[in-house]
Amino acid sequence: MSRAPLLLGLTLAAATVALDRVSKVWALDALFDPPTRITLGPFLNMVPVWNRGVSFGLLSNDSAWGPWLLGGFALVVAVALVIWLVRAEGWVLGAGLGLVIGGAVGNAIDRALYGAVVDFIDTHWGDLHWPAFNIADAAITLGVGLLLLDALGIGTGARASEGGRTSDG
Repeated sequence: MSRAPLLLGLTLAAATVALDRVSKVWALDALFDPPTRITLGPFLNMVPVWNRGVSFGLLSNDSAWGPWLLGGFALVVAVALVIWLVRAEGWVLGAGLGLVIGGAVGNAIDRALYGAVVDFIDTHWGDLHWPAFNIADAAITLGVGLLLLDALGIGTGARASEGGRTSDG
């Protein structure tokens, strides 16, 4: 069994956490105090948003336990994904798991430090805005996409054979 997927996944997880932290420290300084909007183009803004819920602000609450429960859950998921990563075969699966792990840890750090997740990337089409997000959220989304590709055997080097599915990865 190759250790390449594990190394790739751990590297991507660490890089995601580092990039996420650097971008959030910048956002806190540039956007949150005082609240400021930076327009970067016709479809992209940088805006200050505290996300107290999960994805897209779902399950948002102001409970003192909320951030700890959501952050703890994210860390439990990250540990489970690391266990999966140790057993992973193929670069697509390793990369996908690494990105999801890094994103989950990045947002869990926010919940521990601030009681909410720092979101600041605002994409829109005219007046239609996607919920604000951050680098960790983008990594989780990309990682889940890679996990789906791996599950479908797309981009994994997997191919059908007479004896069943085999993997080159």
